[in-house]
This record gives sequence, C-alpha cells and structure tokens, in this order.
Amino acid sequence: MPADPALTIGRATRVLHERLRPAIDSDPHPLQLAAHTVGGEPIRVAAGLAGPFDPVAVGTRWGRAWDTTWFRVTGRVPASAAGRRVEAVIDLGFDDSMPGFQCEGLVYRADGTVVRSLHPRAQWVPIEADAGDPIEFFIEAAANPVLLGEHPFRPTAQGEWDTAGDEPLYRLARAEVCVFEAEVFELAGDVEVLLQLAVELPDASTRRARILHALDEALDRIDLQDVAGTAGAGRAALADVLAAPADASAQRIAAVGHAHIDSAWLWPLRETVRKVARTAASQTRLLDEHPEFIYAMSSAQQYAWLRDERPEVFARVKQAVADGRFVPVGGMWVESDAVLPGGESLIRQIAYGQRFFREEFDIECRGAWLPDSFGYSGALPQILAGAGFEWFLTQKMSWNQTNRFPHHTFWWEGIDGTRIFTHFPPMDTYSAELTGAELARAVRQFTERAVASWSLAPTGFGDGGGGATREMLARAQRLADLEGSPRVQWMRPDDFFARAKAELPDPPVWRGELYLELHRGTYTSQHAMKAGNRLAEALLRAAELWSATAAVRAGHPYPYDALDAVWREVLLLQFHDIVPGSSIAWVHREARERYGRLAAALRELIAAALAALGVGSEAGARQVLVNPAAVAQCGVPAGSVGVGHAAASRSARSEGASFVLESDAVRVVVDASGHVVSTVDRATGREAIPAGLVGNQLQLHQDLPNKWDAWDVDAHYRGMRTDLGGGEVAIDGDAIVVRTTFGSSRIAQRLTLDDEGRTLIIDNDVDWHESEKFLKLAFAVDVFTDEVVAETQFGHHRRPIHQNTSWDTARFEQHTQRWFLLEEPGFGVAFLNDCSYGFDATRIPHDGRIVQLARFSMLRAPRYPDPRTDQGAQRMRFGLVVGTDAAGATEAASRLTAPVQVASGAEVAPLVVSANPAVIVSAVKLADDRSGDLVVRVYESRGGRAAASLTLPAGEVVRADLLERPGETVPVRDGVARLTLRPFEIATLRVRPLCSPVTDRGVASTRLP
Repeated sequence: MPADPALTIGRATRVLHERLRPAIDSDPHPLQLAAHTVGGEPIRVAAGLAGPFDPVAVGTRWGRAWDTTWFRVTGRVPASAAGRRVEAVIDLGFDDSMPGFQCEGLVYRADGTVVRSLHPRAQWVPIEADAGDPIEFFIEAAANPVLLGEHPFRPTAQGEWDTAGDEPLYRLARAEVCVFEAEVFELAGDVEVLLQLAVELPDASTRRARILHALDEALDRIDLQDVAGTAGAGRAALADVLAAPADASAQRIAAVGHAHIDSAWLWPLRETVRKVARTAASQTRLLDEHPEFIYAMSSAQQYAWLRDERPEVFARVKQAVADGRFVPVGGMWVESDAVLPGGESLIRQIAYGQRFFREEFDIECRGAWLPDSFGYSGALPQILAGAGFEWFLTQKMSWNQTNRFPHHTFWWEGIDGTRIFTHFPPMDTYSAELTGAELARAVRQFTERAVASWSLAPTGFGDGGGGATREMLARAQRLADLEGSPRVQWMRPDDFFARAKAELPDPPVWRGELYLELHRGTYTSQHAMKAGNRLAEALLRAAELWSATAAVRAGHPYPYDALDAVWREVLLLQFHDIVPGSSIAWVHREARERYGRLAAALRELIAAALAALGVGSEAGARQVLVNPAAVAQCGVPAGSVGVGHAAASRSARSEGASFVLESDAVRVVVDASGHVVSTVDRATGREAIPAGLVGNQLQLHQDLPNKWDAWDVDAHYRGMRTDLGGGEVAIDGDAIVVRTTFGSSRIAQRLTLDDEGRTLIIDNDVDWHESEKFLKLAFAVDVFTDEVVAETQFGHHRRPIHQNTSWDTARFEQHTQRWFLLEEPGFGVAFLNDCSYGFDATRIPHDGRIVQLARFSMLRAPRYPDPRTDQGAQRMRFGLVVGTDAAGATEAASRLTAPVQVASGAEVAPLVVSANPAVIVSAVKLADDRSGDLVVRVYESRGGRAAASLTLPAGEVVRADLLERPGETVPVRDGVARLTLRPFEIATLRVRPLCSPVTDRGVASTRLP
C-alpha cells in the first residue's frame, strides 16, 4: 500500500535534519582554544596572530558588541582519521538565522594566509594534514550584535559604540576535529533536493508519487545508528528518480554565485571591509573546488577595500577574475541609491567604478547591478546607456506593497526615450539558496514564460555577506537536469543577458521611473545625510568649475588626486543604506563627520582655484560676486565672477496684525500665527493661496510604520495630524521671523525674499526632540491640476496626484531633487528645497472647487535602527515661487542651492556659455584621463527639443559618452559649438587640448597656447 505522502515528507524531513546532517561530521575529537580579545578597532592580521593568547574552553562567553577576539585553535589529527578527509568544526555561538547578522569569523593559517570564513551555515575548516600531524589555525572573530533577530525593528542601543554595553554576546559552542563523511553529505543533498521538489509538485503528480516512493525506499535502507555505513544504499534507492531528465519545456535558471554585501547598514563601514574579505575568501575557495561555479561581486569600493586592507585575499580574487570565474558586475563605485544622488553623482558612480575595473582587471562591466536600491529614477536608462551599459538588473520592485510589477524581462524606457534591456529575477531575491520553493516561485511568477525560458538567480547569502555554500552547489548539481524542476546552470550575468535578449527580441516596455511602493521614508530619514550629500554635490561642482577655469585661464595645477579622493568618499556615502538614512547610529555619526571634512576640503580647493584667478578676500580690494550656479545671479553670468548689480528692492513690515514681505515681483502676507495667507504674483495679479486656507502650516503626524521604521512611511500615518500654530512672529530687518514650540522641540523660521525678489525663502532652524513623529510643512495653493511635476536627474517626472488607480494611490509620498511644481496653463507654483527630498501633493475640495495641498517632508523620528535619528539641531531651506513653470523652477532652485558668494579682486569671464536657457551646463571639469582636455556636460532641462549653442574655449570639440570617451566631431564656428538635443538629452563634449596633460612630474604649470 502506498505510504501517506504527508507521513513520508514528515519522516524525510526529520531524518534529514536530525540524523543525516549531523552524521556528515563523524569521529569528533576536541580541539584546544586560546583567545586574545581586542577592544575597539580591529588590528592588523600580523598583530592578531601574535597574541598574547590565554586558554579558554568551550562554553566560555566572549565578545562585547563590536569587539574582535582572535582565537588560536590547536590539536592533532586523530589516528582514526588516517587516509580520510578531515575538517575542524567551529561553532562560535551561532544561532540558526542567516549569516551576516551575528558573529562571524575569518580563518588564517599561522603564516597569515587566509583559509575561509566561518558563519552559521558554514562552520567547517578544511584541515590539510595527515593522521598524527599537529593542527594550528587562527580565527579573527567579530562579535557583531544581532540587530535584526527574533524581535526585528525594536529600538536598540547596540548600533553605536558608546551605548552597546559591556556584556559578552556569544558563547563558544563547539571546537572539534572530525572526519568528513562525503557519502553522507551527498545523501543529504539527494534527500533535500527531492524532498523540496516533492513538496512543490502537484499532489496528483506521478512524478511526486515516484519521488516519495523512492524516499521511503531510501529511508528504509538507512540504518540511523550507522548512517555513514548505509548512506550508499540509501543513495542507490534514489538514483533513478535523480537521473530522470527535465522536460523539454522546463524553464532555465541561470545561477550566479553572489553575496549582496551592504557597504554599511547594521554594521559600520570598517566591518564591511572584513565582511568582504570573509566572503571573498570563501567564494574563491569554492571556485578552486568546483570548476563549474561562477561568482559575481559588485561595487568597485569593495574590491578597493580588499586591495588596500586584505591584499592576500585580493590576490586570489584578481587571479579568479583573470580566469573568468570571479565576475565584477555593476560597474559602479557602490550600489548607490538611485533617486537621491544628483545626475553628476550617478555618472561618477559609473565613471569611478569602471575606471577601477579597467585599471585593476583590464575589464569593463557591461551591465548595471542594483538589486536593493529603493526605487529607480526615470533618468537612469539614459545614464546607463550613455555610459556604455547594455543591461540593468534589480529585484527590489518585487517589494512593492500594493501593485505587482507586470514584467520580469523588458525594455525600460527613461524620460528621454532611451531604453535599456532589464531583468528582474522572478525568484524575488538577490540571496537565492536554490531551494525547491524558490525554483517553483521563479517558474510560477515569470511573466514572460510564454515566450522566454531564461531567468537569473543570484545565489548566496547576502546583505551581511556569506555568499554561496557547498550545499547550494550540491543543489545546483542535482538540478542541472531533473524532471519536475527548471534546469539550473551556473552562468555569468553577461551570458545570461545575451541569451535572454536573443530569445525575447520584442520584449514589453515600461516607460518612466520605477517607483518603489515601499521605503518612502528614506526620502526624509536622517536629514543630515541629505544635507551633507547636497552640499557635497554643490561644492564638487564648484570645485571642478573653478579648478578647470583656473587651469585653462591661469595654468593652475588641476587637483586631480584631491578631487578623486573627495568624489570616492561622496560616492561611498551615497550607498543605498547611508544617504537614505537606514543604517545604525554609528554609520550616520561617521557620515556626518566625513561630510564635514569633505566640505572643508572642497572649500580649500575652491579658494585655491579662485586665488589663482585673482579672486580672494583681500581687504580694500574691489568687491565681486562669485557665481557657481548654472544660471545668472544678480547680473553675474553663470560660472563667472563679476561686479553684478544690487539685490532687488525688498521690504518687510507689519500691517496691523499681519506682516508683509514685498518686492516688485511678489507680495507675501503672514498672519499673526506665522501662516502665509497671501502670495500674489504682481505680474499677473494672481493670488496663489486660496481664500480661507494658508501656507507655511507646520503639521505633525504620528509615524509608526508596520515595520522597517527608518525606511517606511505607511499610509496610515495620515490618520493622526496636529496642525501647529500660535507661533511668535516678528520683523527682523528684511525678514519675518516665526518661532514655534511644540512637544519637546522648537523651530525658528526666517522668511525672506531672495536677491531676485521672486522667491519666498523659508529658512528653518529646528531643534528636534520628537519620537516616532513626522513633521511636514504645508501650503494650500489655488492651482487646478491632476499632476505634479518633480525634478529628477537631468530632467523631471510628471506624476498623477489623483487616486484613479492603485498605482496612483500608492504614490502618497514622493521624491524630488530640488523642486516640484503644481501648474495649470499659464500659472504655476514651484516648491524648492536645498537639502530635502520627500514631499506629498494632494487634490482637495475647497469652497466648491479643487485646490492643491503641497507639503514638504521635513523630519522624521524613527527609532530603528538608530533610536536617536535626527535628534538635535537641523537646518533646511525651502522656497516658494509663484507664477512660474518648470524652467523658472529650475533656475530658482539653482540659485537656492548655489548662491553667489561675495569676494574681492578680479572679474572672471565664464569658461562656458550656453546661449539657450533650456540647455543647462551641469559640469565643467578636466578629463578624467588627465589629458588636459576640457569636459563640458549639458542637458536639455525643459522636455523639448533644443538647439544648443555653446561658447567654448578655442580647441577641437568632440562629442563623448558619459565616460568621456571621444566620438564624433562637433562643428564650431566663431568659437560656438552647435548641436541639437532631444528632450532631456545629456551631451558630453571634450575640448582639446587646453591644458598640459599630467606627466610624471605632475600637472604642468603653464597654459598651452
């Protein structure tokens, strides 16, 4: 009589976990342990190996949070192991959760060479010795605390060094030398794969019945008191069902070993260096032992850490890269956030990443690899294709809360019409283990399965590192051609994408941004990250502009090395758990410190370049205005130094119970509570604030998402709101000052009109001491529209703000770069920010008509993973421009984020002039290849075709790609280069030669004729 399937599955499951896996290691003999604990920062390997070591026993507690303990492990290979494979089994006190989120170890030989890592799913160390030989190896063990464990998202003090506590976190659980029973390991692999497959097959399937029958037969042949002795018999009973080939129509899974390693998250940057070393050491060992295995790793920064901090591991990686087995992917410096960094930053992520891979490995990556970033800008397809990428991969869109993304293999079309071939692994993970459930999910969910066969499976433990294991490789071996399962084959990502593109010549198309319906709080959390990033980007643009101008005009040495160092640091801080504000307190404290140092270094570079141009701060010299912006300010052209004109006439005064700001362009009225009750555009006479409603309304919400505190803003936050009012209002010169106290916090707002007299500036100084609250600044505006226009890199998005569909409703919190705009034909209101990315816009009924409510997202106060998020002083500036459009918003935002600076000395004409205001100059620099060529990047900013006329220094002009590789010649007449740009098109020009190239002696100090 056939066995009950449930009984067979239950029996096989218990035997696998309780008998087979424990029997893989036999004949255990204890090893001796000695320890040396290092408080504070990790030490060099040589120092760790030197000790001193004190004896410890299994059962000893070790490791305060973030400490390192070096263990020396000694013993002898037992005589009973003669002629057999021997392994040490070390349990540092692991729990059964994923690797990367608890203690970890890296094993060294006595001579300092790396063996492999230790983690919960790989506790074995190969012993290359004969019976009776001594055993000695060392473990660099990191006591990283469990911050995402049994009770995730609860506030923890362990995310910062000074609050983590002094109690040891772990207890040594095992240290033995054992015989590795290879046949038992193989039997366990057989049973596991068949068991997982049987669970996924239909109940009435003949294949399922035969697998369960074979499992029963195999289990009957295994003596549970002598598993090693009977494993062969058990395997023989499974041989036929394992030999049955897959169906001809079976889906194909291209597996690639991978460990998505967050460059910082629930651990500091310094720990990531060690995570990368641990993972790379284990993966290169697997490559040596399994010739079919392929491993891929992204992030040039992580390779650079290996090169600089763990050269012995890097040497192994470099050889494996040369062999084509260890595959660099992604071509970026880090896996950055893809909505918050500016356009130049995204280009430099690729430029610095690809440069590293060229210099170290003589390769370039062909695709972008961003599996875990929190949404993807519609500007990205043009940036990726313009840098030479052929494909793009992510899986993050599978995290959507509301809507299932409709494609897995498709063309992604950006805001300018550029398309890039894109794949989302239908397994919905970047950390596949090749389980039966994952394979079944991939087959079931693959939306293009009717016309395509191939999907990708990044395979290995990730986030905190770990990578693939020998158990995963054993599964892949059995799944290569197995009836009832998709076929699994190790494959390089480039080869997968070539096959996917070949079999799907006419894929579906997704147009515009990839908005992630989750993690919306990352547009706002950890405001200092946003402010630091925006300032660094602005100062970098200015430093390159003035340094290039000084190199061309004055022969000033261009600071290549200094700029490179700053760029790499800024790019690192744009990692998708740093600038979004979703890391532990330690990470954000260090980032704040780094941003401070970067700003100081950039200001020094700017001052040196301006001094070379005769611009400084000498007392008594003629006053000039330095304009680093991409638009004219105060009569000074973009990118120049000049005398300019006085600021527009502006005034601030009280009128009865109200307060008025006024210029020739605009009139703003503030009531006695600090609310803006009127904003009139004088040119049209149009009032922007609906009668009976207000602007500058501070609103405080309760903010406790269901999980992912620092990441998420859930829609239910809107259900509880407090309108703050009753602030103290006063006149201070040409400004209105509003002071408001609420909860444990205070805010001082300084309302002024900008130098052009067009923009209402709201300068906010906040002393923030709230918990699990969300602060918004609201403006009701009398504009009729059903969409919002929001700036993105090199252009803008248009998003519906009605709720016709679930896709529209899900965008209840949005992101922008420097501005968003609510506009009806002939009149619009723009909202500017200098360092804040989140906002929302809603259509509301009022007085029988529809008006808009626009709100800046100011501050949040999540408690996980940093319980002190944003506590203390924060500053942000907002702007309101009435009677404008996207072009005006772009100009006003440029002035807000790159204001003129007062200096003294000479005037400096702009190096580059764009005659068409729609064509924005986004970068002026010298070429990365140090040839002395001038590089100028421009883009069409308004969404229409544009004739670009660019006045450039004399020299041959060629068009280049985003990595500055030269292409076709651009015609120049009377010093003006002319080209036509598509809507939102980016163009990069090289002008050559302008400066002496870098030589062995550095940059030449004289200008070429």
